[in-house]
Amino acid sequence: MKEKIVKTEEEWRCALSPEEYEILREKATEAPFSGKYWDTTEPGIYKCAGCGQPLFKSDTKYDAGCGWPSFTAPMEPDAIETQVDTSIGRVRTEVLCSKCSGHLGHVFNDGPSPTGTRFCMNSDALKLEPKKEDNTNDS
Repeated sequence: MKEKIVKTEEEWRCALSPEEYEILREKATEAPFSGKYWDTTEPGIYKCAGCGQPLFKSDTKYDAGCGWPSFTAPMEPDAIETQVDTSIGRVRTEVLCSKCSGHLGHVFNDGPSPTGTRFCMNSDALKLEPKKEDNTNDS
């Protein structure tokens, strides 16, 4: 089990941008097709914007047509936690960072093979760490 990061709401407000705070701590959702990563294809690792924990690899990202960054699976099963969300009057599965409990988005069972899942995340809950280029020369 990962050690949890615990901060006061004031500490979170100081550490996060207003948009990050609204999503990660208040469980808001950014508008579709508005986030910085919904159509990004740059290779790298998507980390939690709240604590930096690695969450998703770019090679599991795909265009689900929904307007949010979508992934087929987390990097490690224990990188995320899920819980039931009934906030909009229907049952959904909320996805949280397992380290800081930040709200990331939701997971749905309508994704592509091989997992059949769509981890639909908010861009402001993520930070992309671009893949470092391999500058080795074989000559």
